[in-house]
Parts: sequence; C-alpha cells; structure tokens
Amino acid sequence: MENSMIIEDFGPRVTSVWNGLRPATRNLVERAWRSPSAAATAEVSKPAPYDPRADRELSQLLAALDERAAGPGSATEDEPSRKARRLADACANMLTQQTQSADVFAQLIQRAHARQEFALIDRLANGMSARLAPSELCELARSPNVVVRALANEVLAQAPTSLLRALLHDPIDAEVARSVLERQAHEFGIEDARRILRDYEEYGN
Repeated sequence: MENSMIIEDFGPRVTSVWNGLRPATRNLVERAWRSPSAAATAEVSKPAPYDPRADRELSQLLAALDERAAGPGSATEDEPSRKARRLADACANMLTQQTQSADVFAQLIQRAHARQEFALIDRLANGMSARLAPSELCELARSPNVVVRALANEVLAQAPTSLLRALLHDPIDAEVARSVLERQAHEFGIEDARRILRDYEEYGN
C-alpha cells in the first residue's frame, strides 16, 4: 500500500539511521508520511519550538534516503526507490520550514540545486536571512560549494551595513564582511557602505 512505510524496504543504511532516531523524531517522520499535504499547510500553522537534535536526525535520514533513492534500481522506478524519494521529500520539507543550522541549509541548497528547484532555493534564501546568525551566513559564504557560497553572499548583500560593520572586527568573518561591503558600495551604491570601508581603511573601525 502507498501509505505503508516499512523501513527495512529502504535498505540497511536507512534502517540504521532510523533505529538511531528518538521516538519524537520518528513520530514527526511518520506523521509527514501519512499526511503528504502537511508540508503545504505547515507554513500557515504555528511552528513548533526548534529542536536542534531533531534537525540533525532528520538531516541524517534525508542523506540516507537520497542515497537510497539514487542507488541501484532507482532508474527503473522500483517501489522502494519511489517511496524513498517521497519520504526524503517529506524530511526535506520539514527541514526547510524549521532548520536553524547552517550545515542543514547547505545540504538543502545543494539538494534543491541538483533537482533544479529554483523556487525552493528562493525559499531557502528567505529562511537563511530570517533564521541564521550573521556568523553562520559568513560560514556558508566560505563554503567549498559554489552554489551555497553564492546564495549566502546574496543574502549577506541584503544585510544592514551596521551588521556588516560589526563583522569587520571578527578575525574569522572580517574578510567576508569586507567583500560584501565592497559589493554594497560599488554595485549597489550604498553610501554607508562606502563610509564604513573608508573608516576601516583609515582608522581600523
């Protein structure tokens, strides 16, 4: 049956990850599986308190499911591969709506880009802006993945100049902040960005 979910059908890696999930996380996944429309209505309902451990568990399950969906037999659309894709999409939807982890955002961005889901990439950019701290955005702006790096830089380019100025004094994030301020100054013509860069060059503040 379409609504039956037998984890063992997905193979040993998915089963291993599933067995390591807490009951609360399993309940989230099972509820999403039974209610495919839940992702469409979740955005208008009150979000649950953020649970970073559930985030990590869902991320691990998503990686295992994507690996299974792309594995042997997937090209012929066998039933386990099709179900793995459906369950992976449910995990990805939940993470898109709730994650506050830079690593998970990177995972979701790469997944969406590989699937050419450009509207989803826009949603992820909005989520990054609302949920990630400036230092986490800078971390993504240094990502080895070109798509993640570009999207993080786009989000930072929309940040207030005062926030970027504060980052100039961080030994790790200063290089990213300066690059973004230069873009704001030269590409967007933001006078505050020019002034901050000028002061930084002259006085170091």
